Amino acid sequence: MLFWNVENFFDWRNDSTSVSDAEFSAAGERHWTWKRFQAKANAFAKALLWIGSESGRLPDIIGLEEVENAFVLRQVLQKTLLRKLDYQYVHYDSPDRRGIDVALLYRSSVLELLASRPCHLYSGSIDSQSDGSISPSDTVLATRDILLCRFRSRDSVEFAVLVNHHPSKYGGAALSEPRRRIAVQRLRFLADSLAALGIDRIISGGDFNDTPDNPVFRLLEPTLVPMHMDLFRRGLGTIKYEGKWDLIDHIYVSPVLSTRARMQILRIPFLLTRDTIHSGEKPLRTYTGPRHIGGVSDHLPVLLEVSIPP
Repeated sequence: MLFWNVENFFDWRNDSTSVSDAEFSAAGERHWTWKRFQAKANAFAKALLWIGSESGRLPDIIGLEEVENAFVLRQVLQKTLLRKLDYQYVHYDSPDRRGIDVALLYRSSVLELLASRPCHLYSGSIDSQSDGSISPSDTVLATRDILLCRFRSRDSVEFAVLVNHHPSKYGGAALSEPRRRIAVQRLRFLADSLAALGIDRIISGGDFNDTPDNPVFRLLEPTLVPMHMDLFRRGLGTIKYEGKWDLIDHIYVSPVLSTRARMQILRIPFLLTRDTIHSGEKPLRTYTGPRHIGGVSDHLPVLLEVSIPP
């Protein structure tokens, strides 16, 4: 199972349905053309095939962050080497101001999708959100939803996956902290609700826009167990900022899965480039400022190997 922030994966069309079209379209500020889009889509597909070759198995589930719309997903699945595979997608438009969403790909030969829904985050007083529930006075927060999908495996085991892209630190960490706390509280509420329904095999991952040492993540315990703490203690990360690796892409699982799962940060060679300012390597981005350099993302993907018991 893979989670990956694919950094501004917009389509190239200016269809006036997204505020991002002025920037990410063929006529936009970044000159985001079909050719550049297709190069990114092909590199994304190449990365998945690399994972399949290295691990001996393609990811059954891929949670994605920063995808503009379903059109992007269809192009990726139909116009790249992935067209030969059996991936299907799940996507809902979110209220995010930039027009970016979370999405999920899954292999239909391996898994049956039982249900899916977008789970909004709600603003209001922080006190009213203490358990992640919704009060009548709350309004939808203009950010990414949490995507909830329920699956059944070929062994008839049911489990749930939650794909996250929590609010960023734009405007400052302290000012934006309450929004991320709401997201964590909402995630805990959703996980508790699933457990109350008898679904105790839960996997939650994505871009949490904060490092694991933030005490807010303790709110997820004991319903969800972090799989990334050993990687964090070793100084490993998924993004590089001012020469330092930070781990902001997390994976949590329900306790019954915690001893059957292992998380990795994937350092795929063609997703990295030499860090000419600091030492070592860094993710090869699609853009550096306004300059197109042709990479896939400023995040490295994270992989969870997990055995789900009956």
